[in-house]
Amino acid sequence: MSERESNSEIFEGLMANCRSTLQLLGEDADREGLLKTPERVAKAMLAVTSGYGEDPQAILRGAMFKEDYSQMVVVKDIDFYSLCEHHILPFFGKVHVAYIPNGYITGLSKIARVVDVYAKRLQVQERLTLQIKNCIQETLNPLGVMVVVEAQHLCMQMRGIKKQNSVTTTSDFCGAFNQAKTREEFMNLIRNNR
Repeated sequence: MSERESNSEIFEGLMANCRSTLQLLGEDADREGLLKTPERVAKAMLAVTSGYGEDPQAILRGAMFKEDYSQMVVVKDIDFYSLCEHHILPFFGKVHVAYIPNGYITGLSKIARVVDVYAKRLQVQERLTLQIKNCIQETLNPLGVMVVVEAQHLCMQMRGIKKQNSVTTTSDFCGAFNQAKTREEFMNLIRNNR
């Protein structure tokens, strides 16, 4: 349990806010089906925002290995779930990451953990994409990094414009991925086997 999760002031505040929200919506917060809802919502909010309590660079450094490998490393189809900071509604999808080592590699699961840390914060997809790229670039100092995020946004699907089949794609890259040929190789690798 993180420091945030064990902080009873935060937990109690989240429960009180949820109870108030239920009442403002015209619900009876004391009816049987809603009695434990504030507690469940508080636990859920702490879980889906647990990324604030983690250091993604420390995660990468914890499994950083000297290795003489300088070809593209791709981790694709990393599932993620996040909350849109504008409506506090979920957005979710897949993240694809590539980097070209420059003397150091990291454990493959650490890339997925970095995605989780940033996704478990109130987010916008554009910032999520940039943060993942920057973390890998700053920590591993590779020859290049590229990140592609594909996501569905419930704030667009269940309210507002109500476009249920829309998918948003963002990308960011640096270093060797500034070359169109290198970017195209990565895009071909993440399109294969779909």
